[in-house]
Amino acid sequence: MKRATMTDVARLAGVSQGTVSIVLNDVANARIAKATRERIVEAARSLGYSKGLRHSAGAAPTRIIGLLIDEIASTPFFPPFVEGAQAEADEADCVISMFRTRRDAASEAVAIEVLKTPRLAGIIYATLIRQVVELPKSLQGIPTVLLNCSNAKAGELSIVPADVAGAYAATEVLLKAGHRRVAHLTDHPMVVAGPDREAGYRQALTNWDIVIDRSLIKSTPWSLRQGREQTHSLLALPNPPTGIFCFNDRIAAGAYEAIKERGLRIPEDVSVVGYDNELTLAERLDPPLTSMLLPHEEMGRQAVQMLLDYENVMASNQLPRLRKVECPLIMRLSVAPPPS
Repeated sequence: MKRATMTDVARLAGVSQGTVSIVLNDVANARIAKATRERIVEAARSLGYSKGLRHSAGAAPTRIIGLLIDEIASTPFFPPFVEGAQAEADEADCVISMFRTRRDAASEAVAIEVLKTPRLAGIIYATLIRQVVELPKSLQGIPTVLLNCSNAKAGELSIVPADVAGAYAATEVLLKAGHRRVAHLTDHPMVVAGPDREAGYRQALTNWDIVIDRSLIKSTPWSLRQGREQTHSLLALPNPPTGIFCFNDRIAAGAYEAIKERGLRIPEDVSVVGYDNELTLAERLDPPLTSMLLPHEEMGRQAVQMLLDYENVMASNQLPRLRKVECPLIMRLSVAPPPS
């Protein structure tokens, strides 16, 4: 019999997977109505859902891993983080104890104080949106791995997505299809992933001996409306692009709207590639959007692995302290050869 998943519980309870993850992992400070919690717990019980802990019932796990995360509900990326970290922790007979802190210094200090027990293996310090962070002073002396973020100081252990390589692959999908006028809708330079994804785009064009045209690179805030407006400006150029690589799927959704408003077809007239693989969006667009998957589940797994191997990594000059996880390409129907 197929083992019940968190998605099955969410479907039966009529809530999002993120809400199920928050309740079943007992995330501190989460505001979930009592009736909703009870419905989720009952759905999990009726389906026989189990996180698969390896330690015996009633026995304490060998070690505790603290997970401090800034937010849990603003994006769909929280559940994969937790699923990956929890699955790897289960293998090592550890338990994950999570706290949402909103990057508030007082909340972080309280959470860290609560976690300071003899069984603490260390702490994973995570952010939902990739960024550069300043670690709390109270983490000094505690093994710590940064998840989806990094620190300006050299030597911190970090797990981040390989955004340069991912953007290179996204751009190359369009180049391999035959496109030579490829545009890029990037994000604001202050967003850490923005410069990396633009760098990957530029590297791909350079390696294909295509001159970079600044008029095809548009900086746009992370919104559908701005994606639509910037795509309109691209398509109004005397020599418009036939392919567009977007910083994320929401911007790509805006690009879809602009392309269709101009009476053009996707992918027959213009091909589009997104980033993040936001399933509720990418799969529902018409046609479904080709996108790069942010590997949050794998990143969660690797963060636990690195934390449990903390002393070995810190002592070795051969092991990377900043680990970049590959972003897989999810091919759908939004890419085709350019029109003749």
